[in-house]
Amino acid sequence: MSDEKSLNFIEEIIEADLAAGKHKTIATRFPPEPNGYLHLGHAKSICLNFGLALKYGGKTNLRFDDTNPVTEDTEYVENIKHDVQWLGFQWAEELYASDYFPQLYEFAVKLINKGLAYVDDSTSDEMAAQKGTPTHSGTNNKYRDRTVEENLRLFTEMKEGKHADGSKVLRAKIDMAHINMLMRDPVIYRIKHAHHHRTGDTWCIYPMYDFAHGQSDSIEQITHSICTLEFVPHRELYNWCIENLEIYPSKQYEFARLNMTYTMMSKRKLLQLVEENLVNGWEDPRMPTISGMRRRGYPAESLREFCDKIGVAKRDNLIDISLLEFCVRDQLNKSALRRMVVFDPLKVIITNYEEGKSELMPSENNTEAENAGVRQMPFSRELWIERDDFMENPPKKYFRLAPGQMVRLKSGFIIKCDEAIKDSMGNVTELHCTYFPESRSGHDTSGLHVKGVIHWVSAQHAVPAEVRLYDRLFLREDMNSIDDDFKNHLNPNSLQVLPNVYAEPELLNAKLGEHYQFLRMGYFVLDPDSEDGKLVFNRTVTLRDSK
Repeated sequence: MSDEKSLNFIEEIIEADLAAGKHKTIATRFPPEPNGYLHLGHAKSICLNFGLALKYGGKTNLRFDDTNPVTEDTEYVENIKHDVQWLGFQWAEELYASDYFPQLYEFAVKLINKGLAYVDDSTSDEMAAQKGTPTHSGTNNKYRDRTVEENLRLFTEMKEGKHADGSKVLRAKIDMAHINMLMRDPVIYRIKHAHHHRTGDTWCIYPMYDFAHGQSDSIEQITHSICTLEFVPHRELYNWCIENLEIYPSKQYEFARLNMTYTMMSKRKLLQLVEENLVNGWEDPRMPTISGMRRRGYPAESLREFCDKIGVAKRDNLIDISLLEFCVRDQLNKSALRRMVVFDPLKVIITNYEEGKSELMPSENNTEAENAGVRQMPFSRELWIERDDFMENPPKKYFRLAPGQMVRLKSGFIIKCDEAIKDSMGNVTELHCTYFPESRSGHDTSGLHVKGVIHWVSAQHAVPAEVRLYDRLFLREDMNSIDDDFKNHLNPNSLQVLPNVYAEPELLNAKLGEHYQFLRMGYFVLDPDSEDGKLVFNRTVTLRDSK
């Protein structure tokens, strides 16, 4: 039996192509449209395209599909580049569809000269009516029979800005009765008098994605152009353009896009959440954007592992978000530094510990990691513990603090609860306990045996902090199956803010990008909102899957 991982269907195609001598090496591309932030579905595509090039000694270009100046912005360009590099990949060339505008224009002229493209003055409504239906052929309009000379003149006038937006388009002349409706004379150029983030006001006509896509691939000699399944109907047009332009024959292959439970993978709908202030921007840790997941504390390694585990499929399926969270936990368990933080503080006074005295207790940074070392935890007479680590009338097999019951303080001493102090309303405000000096962790000679271990923070040395507890953004498991407004399914409890928690002083040295396990509470990361005197931590994921 071999442990070697089987090839996915795209790897099988590539290996067959290389074996047959069709290509000496491979070239892939990642073609994001710079009109929003990348999400987890894009992460899958990044890992696939760059991963294939790395595996087979090829290259991957980063090519921005910047053919719509109305929606694009350099902010998105820079963020996309950062996301790709953060995931651990580097492109061979940074390219833009706009780099090819002059060449794409000449390609369109070539189609006109071959009688395979024409200028259409129809309105969008008229074109929709002429297209027909999946069961009824479309109809030719009068503009389809324009001469080559007239089409060249009109297309030149479009380029020169002599016509208004929407007044004319350039269409490929294919077949209005074609079974594939995308082949019924698709629009390949439209007029947009809009400032482009790279070409400025040089152009007022812009190619449609279906026209720019295959030709850009061909110019770059991309061997394997990998798209998601919704582009299957577009492949016929992709091939038609390449064949009729007689250019390098790039080939398109499709795989299933990522669909995940309790998640929305639509850039348009994510933009709605941002614009309507339903989240705190694209980088909100609840968002499935790569930026949001990075801010939440998901390690890049865990996203790559997740993409590897889900594989490359030919049919759509729904991936359980628990698999992503498993990958995150698996990575963080090995790398996160352990720290103690009390979320719901209850004061403990060690009555037999000397007032004003403090001492340092060594505590492991991470027993799962080699050479992680220890840090020193200050211990004093007054401590903070979690309120739910005490129960006045505990049930059987309750091993934490209760009147007359003992517990070990993690990396510290065994203590015994002697008295619970209450306010006028009967609420417990503090516990009076005694400690056993001979029970110090690592040097215990007390002979005492306890089953419970709790975390704690010295009240004298505690650092105040804010903790943000993030949960799933949506309540509906399959957000693709809803038939109403997706915003109706937002989880009202997706963010819980704890403004007053107490952290051990070592967290004053916390750095952005470092990961921490708050003992018994989950995995956390420092948030960029932190500033001097105010630490803010985001919960990355719980310690275990409680769902």
